[in-house]
Amino acid sequence: MYVWARLARMALTAKPRGPYRIGDEGRLTFRCLPTDIDSNMHLNNARYMMLADVGRLDIFLRSGLLGLARRNGWGPMMGGLQSVYVREIRLWRRFDVISTIETWDGTQVLGRHRFVLENGETAAIILTTAGVYDLRNRRFLEIAEVLGTLGVGARPREPDPAEQSFLASHQNLRRLAKTVK
Repeated sequence: MYVWARLARMALTAKPRGPYRIGDEGRLTFRCLPTDIDSNMHLNNARYMMLADVGRLDIFLRSGLLGLARRNGWGPMMGGLQSVYVREIRLWRRFDVISTIETWDGTQVLGRHRFVLENGETAAIILTTAGVYDLRNRRFLEIAEVLGTLGVGARPREPDPAEQSFLASHQNLRRLAKTVK
């Protein structure tokens, strides 16, 4: 089941799973398929990123952000990510991807995708930064503005030390990318 089938399954099951609210967890269950593995017979690193995308789109869909973005000419966009793998996901094994919005600051939202084995152990974590781009006005929107438009009054929390380190590393890498020719 390649990405399109997984996306379709997520979209078709979104309504019964209910709306996503800040502070909730989005949980999707997958199985490691032959199209997902590398030469070590476990989930390859690119597939982790793709499945995190499905988890993120699930949040965007169930929170109402995708519909709002379509109506307003906005585009949710990834800024970057960092991943760590601590246990392998072997061929045919079932696992969950638990996706959350952790916090936000200005135009940047911090997300987390945790890959959890059937026994409850964490196999991998991916931290992401993302934003919402106003295509008409060519600017990133303040996340508080986006949440307000969605009718969400939640307030961000301070990033924990690991998140602060990730955000600082992300900013440094962005600076580097903008200067390297």
